[in-house]
Amino acid sequence: MSRGLFWLDDQQWAAIEPFMPKNQPGARRKDDRRIISGIFHVLKSGCRWRDCPEAYGPPTTIYNRFNRWSRKRMWTAMLEALAESGAVRDNVAIDATYVKAQRSAFGGKGGPRRRRSASRAAEIPLKSMP
Repeated sequence: MSRGLFWLDDQQWAAIEPFMPKNQPGARRKDDRRIISGIFHVLKSGCRWRDCPEAYGPPTTIYNRFNRWSRKRMWTAMLEALAESGAVRDNVAIDATYVKAQRSAFGGKGGPRRRRSASRAAEIPLKSMP
């Protein structure tokens, strides 16, 4: 596999490698560094899990490890280890261009209430007049 496909350099990988599970029963384990690079690729590019390049490994493995590690809160521990090693900063900012808003978020109050057209509203006399 080309070194250009890894998202973590050697220093960053050394910081999070102790968090990788060892001696697990079952089939032979895929390379954790490739799988993490696949997870980062999907999260960074926004593609579907099944559209992840084959060089990172099977998409089901990438998806399953992301979910399993999320449930175990391993990502938080890995980020803290990366910050302690100086490989990344421990604070980041979110750019609002990546936050999705609903289509109706722009225009004031919405809701199920029906509104009359201007021509129908003009035909009906106001109730406040005698």
